[in-house]
Amino acid sequence: MTRLHRHLLPLAGWTLALLWITPLLLLAWGSIHPGAGAMQLDPFAPVGLDNFRAAWRVAPFARYLLNTVALVTLLVALQFTVCTLAAYALARLPFRGRGAVFALVLLQLMVMPEVLISENYLVVARLGLIDHVLGIALPYVSSAFGIFLLRQAFMMVPQELEDAARVEGLGRLALLWRVYIPLARPTYLAYALVSISYHWNNFLWPLVVTNTEASRPVTVGMALFASPETGVDWGVLSAGTLLSVGPLLIAFLLFQRQFMQSFMNAGLK
Repeated sequence: MTRLHRHLLPLAGWTLALLWITPLLLLAWGSIHPGAGAMQLDPFAPVGLDNFRAAWRVAPFARYLLNTVALVTLLVALQFTVCTLAAYALARLPFRGRGAVFALVLLQLMVMPEVLISENYLVVARLGLIDHVLGIALPYVSSAFGIFLLRQAFMMVPQELEDAARVEGLGRLALLWRVYIPLARPTYLAYALVSISYHWNNFLWPLVVTNTEASRPVTVGMALFASPETGVDWGVLSAGTLLSVGPLLIAFLLFQRQFMQSFMNAGLK
């Protein structure tokens, strides 16, 4: 059985890897084969980059990518600030009802964001943030998942470190900045990866709250390629999809080792 496991485990790993990468390979194939060749696995079909040029002309991808980068950057910065303060309070500050507050935070994990779209839209409309990047980010600023992760990381910090920092004269904010945040850096990185990948690919809420190209992210812009009135050019659609997911793929390939280490250190699987 041990020898069998030694052969089956690598085989299962390679099989899962092949299943995972197959859609990406088909996407890459379709993006470099114009016309009908995008849907045919013909090794002698013509190859070119015309699909990428066409995709870039159909929609303002530069603007969409800039909006998406601005969105995820703003959102991660706001989430780090809010989640850090909330997690520190729940982990280290004794106050009445702390357990009940943390239970409400955990309860938020059970609520799907789609359930709150109508209420979120009304709130964003009252604030005058429709068709604005801040309006897209606002409902996700207070993340229950981020608060939970950081609270667990802060609770692992030895109390002796905090006592020593207080002897040195550090206040609450200085203690948080110099002791807790540096020790929780792997957790911050792991949470940032989860948040960026989710909001980079988020579609429904940005579709509801944006009206123009001024704030439209790349996922909503991709809907222009699937217009049923004009038909679907699968080669152009594949090229546009690669342009959308390309930054995330490049980031993963460049920082693959840091990604895996951060997830293991943060206790994520």
